[in-house]
Amino acid sequence: MNQGQAPAAEGKLPQAGGKTNGKVFDFSSTSAPGVQTGRSPVLVTGGAGFLGCNLVDRLAAAGESVIVYDNLSRGRVEENLAWLLKRHPRAVSAIRADVLDRDALSNAVKGAKAVIHLAAQVAVTTSLADPIADFEANARGTLNVLEAVRRHAAEAPVLFASTNKVYGKLIDLDRMALKGERYVPADPGFPAGLDETTPLAFHSPYGCSKGVADQYVLDYARVFGLKTVVFRMSCLYGPHQFGTEDQGWVAHFLITARNGHPITIYGDGYQVRDVLYVDDAVDAYLAAIQNIDAVSGRVFNLGGGPANTVSLRELLALIARETGIEARVEFATWRPGDQPWYVSDTAALERACGWKPRVAVREGLARLDSWLESGRGEAEPARQSAARELSA
Repeated sequence: MNQGQAPAAEGKLPQAGGKTNGKVFDFSSTSAPGVQTGRSPVLVTGGAGFLGCNLVDRLAAAGESVIVYDNLSRGRVEENLAWLLKRHPRAVSAIRADVLDRDALSNAVKGAKAVIHLAAQVAVTTSLADPIADFEANARGTLNVLEAVRRHAAEAPVLFASTNKVYGKLIDLDRMALKGERYVPADPGFPAGLDETTPLAFHSPYGCSKGVADQYVLDYARVFGLKTVVFRMSCLYGPHQFGTEDQGWVAHFLITARNGHPITIYGDGYQVRDVLYVDDAVDAYLAAIQNIDAVSGRVFNLGGGPANTVSLRELLALIARETGIEARVEFATWRPGDQPWYVSDTAALERACGWKPRVAVREGLARLDSWLESGRGEAEPARQSAARELSA
């Protein structure tokens, strides 16, 4: 489909090289299929996912043309995509394809004004079950994106979603102290948050695959001059997050509590994360694009920072206060590489772009709960074990 044709119908997506509604999508064209604004598009891989959906919505609302590139393998993301296509029928188009499909990816990249690469395998548990598939999705998929940009859109900024898991386990339990319902570092001189100089120490196949991708993204700026940025993200939460046992633990806790099912905590529940509301994360990505000359070739930790920390037990207590629901909790043993404490130092991003998180945990949780209560994020099916993955 060439520029100027009607977008795909809601829920109908072009397969790479395939047909939709009887029309052939011409991936040899530099035009984005379905985009009618006449502007160069922003390409968002994994654009139907939680963060991607919110980014695409903000970009389209600001008048940008956006291509969602997604294989729709994650449960319920097609609902996000249908919402985007209905909400922005003239600004958003979609390609159903995988980042391992180099031909489809190359054609999608052509003419892009920016590339936001979010497509990934996102769970430590899945990486332990199938390390090869995890590597292919995260490491090889990212390399494919970089090569496509290098060959077909070398001036386009490339923003990559990495993870705090590249820092490994960080602090052993014997170096932690219990303070109320949370762990804190026992050393009083330990920083309030970890900055980008924290040594890399991969501690799972997921950490390795994302870490490899992370380093490729930085190296393509050094060696090939691409305008790349890495965000090592802590825990995001907000609307359009269908929390599951593998990823999206804040939403998963809330959904599972509302369903009346037990929540399984791996470890003791005193582990701490800094959490970031999705609107603030979107602000960070857009600020990076707007300040690309200042941030190109750099890595930034992205999270709620010391002001937005919460332990698993504290979150359950907050859910109970906000909703009146006392969740049933079960405990299981720690999982390999789980971090008992992780808090981001986001000062580097604040200095570079003037960005700061604005939404406090209590407000963000209330917004998410309101979205769920409205029926737009109906709870997932019952599970025997409502496990979570604390990964970005």
